[in-house]
Amino acid sequence: MHERNHRLTLLARVVGTLQEAGAAHALIGAAALAGRGVSRSTQDVDLLVVDPRCLSVRFWEGLKREGASVDVRRGDDDDPLAGVVAFAAEGERPVDLVVGKRAWQGALLTRAEPSRFSGVLLPVVRTADLVLLKLFAGGPQDAWDIAELLAVSDRPALKAEVESRLAELPAPAGTLWRKIEGESGS
Repeated sequence: MHERNHRLTLLARVVGTLQEAGAAHALIGAAALAGRGVSRSTQDVDLLVVDPRCLSVRFWEGLKREGASVDVRRGDDDDPLAGVVAFAAEGERPVDLVVGKRAWQGALLTRAEPSRFSGVLLPVVRTADLVLLKLFAGGPQDAWDIAELLAVSDRPALKAEVESRLAELPAPAGTLWRKIEGESGS
């Protein structure tokens, strides 16, 4: 089995480790945007989990033995995330594992839909949940991504789904949503 793992992509190896451990996960970021009809260039692949075990270096020992670089960065108490784990391997697209710590982030993992990305079958967050993640992040690129998702989606349905869950996020997310809605014309 060790030999077979060397032929799998880094993404497949990370996803396999999460699956073996029973850690709920989903594709997010630019790769998820592409799956929802918005094309944006990125170098890495982003995944989301809320399982704190993922912030243990021991959790990733198998990948390290296979030659992958694993950089675990824990967030502090004031950080909106529990942490990030960055994976790299020679000749491979980097993978960033975002470790959330909010109940709403765990809930969106349960709603993620199976899809295939780069030959790997894995859950991908729903469009409305991708918007919620972007609102939570709150940067200029995130606002652009949301506007693009609104432009390529069933806008009334997406708007209704986002607004039904918006109260779960911090207040600045609602402010950004109203701003984007005002600029893009409700």
